[in-house]
This record gives sequence, structure tokens and C-alpha cells, in this order.
Amino acid sequence: MKTLPILLDMLARRLSPEGARWFDSACGESARGAAVERFCSLFSVASRYAPRGPLAPSADELRLAQAVLSGWSPERWTTLEGLRVALILSRRDLTQPAAVAAIEELFRYADIGELCAAYKSLAHLPDPERFVWRAGEGARSSMKAVYESACCDTPYPAAHFDAIAWRQAVIKALFVEAPLWRVVGVDRRLDAELARMALDLAEERRSAGRPVNPELWMCIGTSGGERGLASLELELRSGP
Repeated sequence: MKTLPILLDMLARRLSPEGARWFDSACGESARGAAVERFCSLFSVASRYAPRGPLAPSADELRLAQAVLSGWSPERWTTLEGLRVALILSRRDLTQPAAVAAIEELFRYADIGELCAAYKSLAHLPDPERFVWRAGEGARSSMKAVYESACCDTPYPAAHFDAIAWRQAVIKALFVEAPLWRVVGVDRRLDAELARMALDLAEERRSAGRPVNPELWMCIGTSGGERGLASLELELRSGP
């Protein structure tokens, strides 16, 4: 995959000499087919060697990321997440069942930080549709950070989720208060059923005396009809 060279270049500018030495060694082990237990261990202990804080890609790096994979933005990645994703992508057997098993093992024992990195890797793997069930698990998560890692700043859900999973993922963003505008493809996959679900949610929120998330209206598109117009007018009248 073309993502790996970009990440390697980014990390080379951000890791300390000690971190770079460990990272080079760890990527070598991953490439040579480290046993599952060792692979998971490398993924976990990576936190000792990456500087804390955001990856903070430059404008040129962001443009390159978009050119390599449309819809991908590492703008909100941490350096540690970049390092962990690079460790996964360093495997030479990514098209083989052994790699799928190893990646699933990462998910099985991951803490939240590790889960976020693992979910962010999915769009960059060969034959990414193999992981659609796993991505769906992230999209159903009530942990905002996990949801965002699975669904925001990545083309994966729009490209691989079926209609049911896609609608659920979009509505879930409203429930966990994730930024729906960062869910790639919302404007391209609107339909009448998604509009209905969003309007149902708006009515539920009002009945419970709770505010309606303004981003909910992104789900309506041209499918809201008279019901959508009435709901929006009601919202405007009841606003501050």
C-alpha cells in the first residue's frame, strides 16, 4: 500500500533517535513475520517510543495523504497512532489469512488507544472489505474516540458499509456527539430511510426535552419532504 511510505517519512521527522532505532527494528520484525504474540507486544510497547501529542502533518503532507487515498486525513492522528499503523502496514503478508488473524488479535486485547490506531489502519490495508465486520464494531461503539477512529476522516465506511450499516453509523455519530461533518461521504449516501431515521431522532429528542444536534439536518438532503420541512421550521421557532 502507498500509505506506508508517507507514514515512514512523517515519522522520520518526528521520532527521537532512540525512537527511530526501535521503530526501524520493530518494522523489521513485523515485515519478517513476527509471531502473533510478539506482533501484539510491539504494537503495545510502541507507546514508549513515540512522542506524546499530535502527528500534526503539514499542509503538503495532508495533500499527499489525500492524493494517496481520497477521504483520508491524518490531521487528527497522534504520532503514536501513526507509528502503530505503520507497524501494521509493515507486514509483508497483509494479503494472507495469517495477517488477518494477527490484526484481529490486536483488536481482541487492545486498550482504547490501541483500538483507535487499529481502526485507523483498516482503510489502508489491501482488500479492506475483509474487515467490514470489524469496522462495523467500531461504528457501533459508544466510546466517542473509538467511533471517530472507525468512521471519521476515513473513506472506509462510505466505501464498504452496506446501506443498513451505513445509516446506523451516521445516526450513531449523533448519539455519541461525534462530528458528522468528518464522516466522509455523508453527502453522497443520503436516502429517504436515513432522513426518516434522523427525523425520528429529532422528535425523540424534543419529546425528552433535549436539544437536537444541528448536524442532524445533514442527514435530510432532498428526502425530508413535508415532514422534514415541518420539523426544521419547528426547530427554528424553538431556537434561542
